[in-house]
Amino acid sequence: MTALAYDAAAVRALAERDLVRFFRQPSRLVGALGQPVLFWLVIGSGMASTFRLPGAAGVGYLPFFYPGVVMMVVLFAAIFTTVSVIEDRRAGFLQAVLAGPGSRAALAVGKVAGSSLVALTQAALFLALAPAAGFRPGAVSWALLAAALALAAVALGALAFAVAWLVDSVQGYHAIQMTLLTPMWVVSGAMFPASPDHPALAAVMRANPISYAVSAARRALSGPLAPGALPGSAARDLAVVAAFAAASLGLAILAARRRR
Repeated sequence: MTALAYDAAAVRALAERDLVRFFRQPSRLVGALGQPVLFWLVIGSGMASTFRLPGAAGVGYLPFFYPGVVMMVVLFAAIFTTVSVIEDRRAGFLQAVLAGPGSRAALAVGKVAGSSLVALTQAALFLALAPAAGFRPGAVSWALLAAALALAAVALGALAFAVAWLVDSVQGYHAIQMTLLTPMWVVSGAMFPASPDHPALAAVMRANPISYAVSAARRALSGPLAPGALPGSAARDLAVVAAFAAASLGLAILAARRRR
């Protein structure tokens, strides 16, 4: 076998392992749907009476918040799946992988692919509730939505992998993620739109790559002129998220090449 064939086999084995572990844990399957549903309903219902979207009268908070919760599902799946890097290192599994013929880059790509597949599986479960949020399945641009979620899953999974590779404790890993990735989601337009009354916050949202993933998800669910989407087009949104995914994957590979 060539080096490329060994790398491909390592990527496939690592990705399949994470996906199998997900389906073999019923509690994760329940939490994958239960937690985001409760979050969407509780926060959405609480904000419904006060929410007003400028230029889009009649848009309720539950449908506005729904694309943001879909992206939250992807984010949390990436965080909680990639924590297995720390657990596998303690159990000696990663050392066995590194001793094999696959490269460190293949290890990084395989773990990112695994977390991305788990994230997309969880997002698919939650998307079954799209009609309850007022979105007609026949009107949804599924290709655009799949592209946005897949790119976001790779980007977030790769960032989470880089952190997990450099951190030795699960507690430290979650502390970093709660101060890095979670705030990025909060200021992505997932929970509230950018306001002209707060130009600094609006600028932060425009500089946040996750904002473009949320914007693409909004366009996929509600059309090109979706309320709350960023100015521009779906192609621009996907281009930014693709660049984010490529940069994050590069960072993950660099992190994996660091000797521990």
